[in-house]
Amino acid sequence: MPDTAALPGLPRALSARARTLAGAVRRRCADLARMESPSGDAPRLDALAEELVAGFEATGAVARREPGPAGDHLVLTWAGEDESLAHLLVVGHHDTVWPAGTLADWPVTEQDGLLSGPGVLDMKAGLALLEGAFALLADLGRRPHRPVRLVVVSDEEVGSPDGKRLVERQLPGAAAVLGLEPPHPDGRLKTARRGSTRVLLTVTGREAHAGLNAAEGTSAVDELVDQLVAVRGLACQPGTELNTGRISGGSRANVIAGRAEAELGLRFATPEAQRRTLDHLAQLTALRPGARVRTEVLSSRPAWPERSGNPLLRHVRSLAAALGQQVDGAPAGGAGDTNIAGARGLPTLDGLGAVGAGPHARHEHIRVDQLAPRIALLAALLAVPLPRLRERPKG
Repeated sequence: MPDTAALPGLPRALSARARTLAGAVRRRCADLARMESPSGDAPRLDALAEELVAGFEATGAVARREPGPAGDHLVLTWAGEDESLAHLLVVGHHDTVWPAGTLADWPVTEQDGLLSGPGVLDMKAGLALLEGAFALLADLGRRPHRPVRLVVVSDEEVGSPDGKRLVERQLPGAAAVLGLEPPHPDGRLKTARRGSTRVLLTVTGREAHAGLNAAEGTSAVDELVDQLVAVRGLACQPGTELNTGRISGGSRANVIAGRAEAELGLRFATPEAQRRTLDHLAQLTALRPGARVRTEVLSSRPAWPERSGNPLLRHVRSLAAALGQQVDGAPAGGAGDTNIAGARGLPTLDGLGAVGAGPHARHEHIRVDQLAPRIALLAALLAVPLPRLRERPKG
């Protein structure tokens, strides 16, 4: 069982106070979701970052804004009861996949115990829950057992091309890493994640009049189509999945296309599959004279494989049991910033955000009845000493 001596009467105190705070956290989830923050929209992301800083500072955090090319990232720290201990790292993000204006026809609403709205699950609610957990401890006159650092990046939904550096900077010396992404729909935490990479294929051809001088041109669109047919075979290789997410090219029907491009989304079950596939893409060459093919990796996260034995998950299970909850874990298909830590062998768990369903979909929602249990669990993770964790940081 966990060491609950750090807070006498821990289970009852946390559970009771979490139920009291659940209403405020629900309202906070809704308020954050009403602040649209699509990836790449720096003004909106920075406005939300300011709101998040105010909320976390009210719980005792020291906040630092880190400028990024598409909006500020946040690094927040809380002092621990024992400052000599290694820090606990929590990672999250405040960007969403939903474009500005989505609220006009999909407002934040609550019905039948579900709170729905763009970005409410992924992951405005996760940020609100952590804020609630720190507020709970503050209400009880306590600090976290060890120092806590929270990194909130502004570009996670596009692979954290810039935010990744901030997560990596906080990894050395971390005792464990927790992610605020939503759990599996049944509430299970995420114990492993596939790797993911976004690749841009750009083809350059030679423009010409499609009727008068077609032989003088080289169609970039035709070249791209043939490349994509060949690349599609990668999805048949073990451990690799491919989605062609976006295609563009050409200018007019009577002009041989001089340029075309496609953005590929790749997911990998193992580091070996990731290396093999990316090496293959890097070596693509044009299939027709006069065309050029270029491969650019836009963002990449390493595969975080499942490992036998998971002392951090056992610890969370024990805390949940003490709180009258049942929590388990399983690998996840998606990728996130916890991939970075998990791939390096640090004790890592993700899915500590709100329970719900429909991320990136129009039925995205959270379960209101699960807010109080998750607030209590997060507060317990902050307050209770970690057990000895066998896995050690690499680098």
